[in-house]
Amino acid sequence: MLKIWGRINSTNVRKVLWAAEEAGVAYERLDAGGAYGLVNEAAYRALNPNGLIPMIEDDGLVLWESNAIVRYLAARYAAGSLYPESPVARAEGDKWMDWATSSLATPFRDLFWGTLRTPPAERNQALIDAALTRCGELLAIPDRALAERPYLSGEALAMGDIPLGCFAYAWFEMPILRPELPHLEAWYERLTARPAYRKAVMTALT
Repeated sequence: MLKIWGRINSTNVRKVLWAAEEAGVAYERLDAGGAYGLVNEAAYRALNPNGLIPMIEDDGLVLWESNAIVRYLAARYAAGSLYPESPVARAEGDKWMDWATSSLATPFRDLFWGTLRTPPAERNQALIDAALTRCGELLAIPDRALAERPYLSGEALAMGDIPLGCFAYAWFEMPILRPELPHLEAWYERLTARPAYRKAVMTALT
């Protein structure tokens, strides 16, 4: 059986859990990272020298890096749906997956940690405000794309929606003053109607 290491309140772990749920593949999740530790133990480091989460083991394959795992699960267990047959469609998905990681993740981390994981007395409000502004500017990019199609991946949900979809949960549920991004919000509402998204992504924001 597919094994997934990670804690459920991690955005990167949520990506993998959501992909597995959408693909309909059975899995076992093992708590790791944060308060659960494990990632610095020798046995874990032997499999994943980065000491990070998520990590999977599937039929002898050990794999880390969340986007790589999503692509693997999509290709192996949901080819033609999560993993589009068309190279052009796959490239579109790859673009949004990598954009979420390379462009959005850093300012989003400042916003999320500052808002939810830092005690009020210790918050750097200037940093939080700057991160909120930057995230709004960046999220205007997929908002414009979603004005032309229901999903980042096209007419149907696919792997390209998964990374940003996990960020979107925190974006729309955090107690922040968000700019109006109507197409992004409509896309998020479509995601929340999916049982796999509700189960894998919409867990407590901590």
